[in-house]
Amino acid sequence: MCAAGRRWGRRERALLWCVLVAAWEAAWGQLRYSLSEEMPKGSFVGDVAKDLGLELPALRDSGVRILDRGRTQYFALHGKTGHLVTAERIDREQLCRLVEQCVLRCEVIVEGEMQVYGIEVEITDINDNAPSFQEAETELRMSEMTAPGSRFPLAEAHDPDVGRNSVQSYALSGDEHFSLAVQAGPGGDQRPELVLAKALDREEAAFHELVLRASDGGEPARTGTARIRVAVLDANDNAPVFSQAEYTVRVPEDVPVGSTLVTLTATDADEGLNGDIKYSLKKKKDMAWQIFDLESETGAITLVRSLDFEEGDSYELEVQAHDGGGLSDTARIAITVTDVNDNAPELRVSSALSAISEDAPSGTVVALLHVQDRDSGANGEVRCSLDGGVPFRLEKSFEDYYRVVTARELDREEVAEYNVTVRAADGGSPALWSSAVLALRVLDVNDNAPVFAEARYSARLPENNAAGALVLTVRATDADWGQNARVRYRLSEGRVRGAPLSSYVSVQAETGALYALRSFDYEEVREVGLWVRAEDGGAPARSSNVSVRLVIVDENDNAPQVLYPPAAAAAAAGAGWAGVELAPRSAEPGALVAKVVAVDADAGQNAWLSYELAKATEPGLFRVGLHSGEVRTARSPLARDAARQSLVVVVKDHGRPALSATATLTVVLAESVTELLWELGSAAAAPGEPAGSLTRWLVVAVAAVSCLFLAFLLLLLALRLRRWRRSQLLPAGSGALRGVPASHFVGIDGVRAFLHSYSHEVSLTADSRKSQLRLSGGSCCDTLPARPPPDEPAPLLGEDPAALPVLSGLNFNSRSEDQEDFLNDG
Repeated sequence: MCAAGRRWGRRERALLWCVLVAAWEAAWGQLRYSLSEEMPKGSFVGDVAKDLGLELPALRDSGVRILDRGRTQYFALHGKTGHLVTAERIDREQLCRLVEQCVLRCEVIVEGEMQVYGIEVEITDINDNAPSFQEAETELRMSEMTAPGSRFPLAEAHDPDVGRNSVQSYALSGDEHFSLAVQAGPGGDQRPELVLAKALDREEAAFHELVLRASDGGEPARTGTARIRVAVLDANDNAPVFSQAEYTVRVPEDVPVGSTLVTLTATDADEGLNGDIKYSLKKKKDMAWQIFDLESETGAITLVRSLDFEEGDSYELEVQAHDGGGLSDTARIAITVTDVNDNAPELRVSSALSAISEDAPSGTVVALLHVQDRDSGANGEVRCSLDGGVPFRLEKSFEDYYRVVTARELDREEVAEYNVTVRAADGGSPALWSSAVLALRVLDVNDNAPVFAEARYSARLPENNAAGALVLTVRATDADWGQNARVRYRLSEGRVRGAPLSSYVSVQAETGALYALRSFDYEEVREVGLWVRAEDGGAPARSSNVSVRLVIVDENDNAPQVLYPPAAAAAAAGAGWAGVELAPRSAEPGALVAKVVAVDADAGQNAWLSYELAKATEPGLFRVGLHSGEVRTARSPLARDAARQSLVVVVKDHGRPALSATATLTVVLAESVTELLWELGSAAAAPGEPAGSLTRWLVVAVAAVSCLFLAFLLLLLALRLRRWRRSQLLPAGSGALRGVPASHFVGIDGVRAFLHSYSHEVSLTADSRKSQLRLSGGSCCDTLPARPPPDEPAPLLGEDPAALPVLSGLNFNSRSEDQEDFLNDG
């Protein structure tokens, strides 16, 4: 990195200085190396491991490597030695064509220490490029009367190398009539000029061939050449000559337009065409060609536009007078404009921001102003100020420059754009002033979260809605602008009845419209609570949540369901519901015969039920409670009343429109079991069937039941004998239900009678030692006793086993002792 001193006495000091510099750079995380361009791949650049103080055995464990930042890697780190080497050949002119000092940078990371070190490698130039001219051949035209010493500019050579390796000198060869002069340019560059050293004579040589050579300072030096061909024109003995080499004119700025400022005069000693002089502007500076006009015949310069001292206080013109033979002379005209105090201060915005972020700190520069008054004295003294009410202030910057800076932090949501007026007034009397307006737009920062229009939302949705129905629309606004104010909506996670919330409702991301994805059933879901999140498009995004309560409104979509009488097996015969009840002919008016029990899955008035007697065999014999559904006798049965009464009860809800269901009851007026059986048999027979056929069917039914009962007894006896042999349990003599008279239970399948104001439920199992007797409350309640589960054994009623097949399913409802006596007599 450093070179030792040339003198032996200073070598130790130089080495110590290099070590200190390297240590300081390494401590600050920066390593610097130098490398010549065009070195082959794998060339040594520097010892990174040594400069960072890493031991070679620990180099691999530390995980030292060059960071890859997606750019071309010109260097590589040798894993075993810790040396930085070139990864490919480096051409300085290709990488740093317009840069004087070419520096390549890379970063080395030591993963074990989590430390990053920067490396700068300066690519030094070598002389690998020769100077070259843009045009290899150039032709110049000169009159043979051109005076010796005349100079003609030549094209410069270009060398992409830098320093001593760039163009250092020019040389001219080929003819003694010309020599070379080199002038230094403003930037230190060399500008060659062709100088006429000896007079030309076209009769002697019409053309002159020259060679211009450019050389650089490299070792060895490289050169480039250009050929110059000079054509000599025929003689025009005398050139025009101005009376003055330079003309000076002073005019006030209020001089009238059209005034002649000066008249130029040039003479030519030749006669004829060679002595005819024309004037023209050779060099037009500034806006002079728009303000002044030159008469080509007379050389008069006139004013064609008003002068303004504030626009220009001086102008310079170069006028050329040329004769018909092509010879010319040049004169310089300097026009000075004197000031008149007639201008207000000039306020110019040198630099200004068109937009500023709202989180810019106080003191941020938003504009740089230049104030100038071209008048003199008090008229040229300027004071600047800002209009009030804006969060900005003026600060003096440098001489006539002012800065406009923020006085506090800005808030775009408060003011999105400012028009800042800057005023500049001079010290004249009366004072003249000018102003400038700065239009400044405040850029948004995502500092506001979306805000919903309501604190919470609720909506009522009728059940049985169509899938995709619009429920409601949530609306959130964001005070920010652009992408930061673009609000998108989404549902928060949730579940309804175990299913994802997203399967029930969805929200449109752009509009906030909430849609029902399925048809809701009030009987399943009565209310849905959810959260909707509104999120803006900022980075990072801001969001807010709002609760939405979705209430499902009940509709009358469920008809009443009759629980009692239960569904009949004879539904195919046309009856939706059927039941058989027993009423004695001696029943008093108001006696309870049956109770129709129905429920409605709807809610509110849609579930309010009323009962009506729609049809009866004897219209005046029975009545139905409007709200209770109790079927009672309206009068005492008469002898003329039919034994079998058919009642159709209509159950209606109070919905709109109302829905209904029907229950069909068959009430048998009977005084004995024989009469009851006969009536039931008649009910089972088809209409119009002969009585003899009915009798045959009854005989067949009784025989079938007897056979089934006999088979059951045999099976039961076999099971009892088997158990007796195995466990020798108690003898089978306790199968009867003790304590309960048989007269209390008489049953035929499908008929049910309550003999007292309470009912008995008896359960007998095959093991006669186990029995259950349960007494329930009064039968006038509004609920029905629960049916035994299918897997429980059917109750065996009575003490006589021979009566089991017939009486197994009979239940009787009774409200008087007369009915009990009637059954006992039967």
